Amino acid sequence: MTYLSGHDVPAAPAGTRFRSQLGQKGIMRIPGAHNGQAALQAKDAGFDALYLSGAAMSASMGLPDLGIITIEDVCFFIRQITRASGLPLLVDGDTGYGETLNVMHMVRAFEDAGAGAVHIEDQILPKKCGHLNDKKLVAPHDMAQKIAAAVKARRDLVIIARTDAAGSEGLEGAVARAKLYREAGADAIFPEALTSEEIFREFARRLPDVPLLANMTEFGRSPFFTAEQFQAMGYSMVIWPVSSLRVANKAQADLYHTLAQQGSTQAMLPKMQTREELYKTIRYYDYEALDASIVATVLPQAGVQQHSRNAA
Repeated sequence: MTYLSGHDVPAAPAGTRFRSQLGQKGIMRIPGAHNGQAALQAKDAGFDALYLSGAAMSASMGLPDLGIITIEDVCFFIRQITRASGLPLLVDGDTGYGETLNVMHMVRAFEDAGAGAVHIEDQILPKKCGHLNDKKLVAPHDMAQKIAAAVKARRDLVIIARTDAAGSEGLEGAVARAKLYREAGADAIFPEALTSEEIFREFARRLPDVPLLANMTEFGRSPFFTAEQFQAMGYSMVIWPVSSLRVANKAQADLYHTLAQQGSTQAMLPKMQTREELYKTIRYYDYEALDASIVATVLPQAGVQQHSRNAA
């Protein structure tokens, strides 16, 4: 499958495909994918939808998650992930990048780039990660206006309203906001940074028949739960937003440390994706087969480098 072949491109809009999965029995498991390579690896592992985190995008650009990146920055990531995988993508829309017209512009841009869903949060810029302290929120009715604007702008995009109110306004405040956002047209609700199973369950109990998104981020305020546990608590979707980036970054740090200390990457070979594994992941041979003028690739013989080293 390559995005260059028209018959390999899904016919249904990404929003329609995301909505279809959301309507199926069971919980949607939506891992984060911070670039096209991660998206392909997640797809090969069997996942049917992906998540694009603002924190992961910012960090991959060497920036903090403080609302610095732009709509066009995000569209670059959306395009590479959806082209690579063909899977419906849920995108972190932060605060909507401004007020009513900005939110509508974001929705149109994300949908045109290939997104299937977006969540918008009720923080004030400069925003912070949902699991950090002292977040400032917009007035509930101002956020509801943003949701209504997003719904008006979309063709098929699934609109998810995120509320960060649990930490500052308690469960009552978060539930009240969620109900208002749902009335404004949100397809689903994302209660961020809930801190116990009891609160997760109670939030779901107060919003019966509303699709809910749970965030299973590492090093945050929420305890660890499995997808099945979230489903039992009443949630329809779960994301693991930054996991792929955290693992990749840790591996890269180990690589650079080893290279600095030893002057060679040989000790890291067991931890590396081989050339053959890389080519299979990115569908190298499928692309190559599209152009008869490209000479078929023959990979270097395994063990040649090790043999040369020993001979030396």
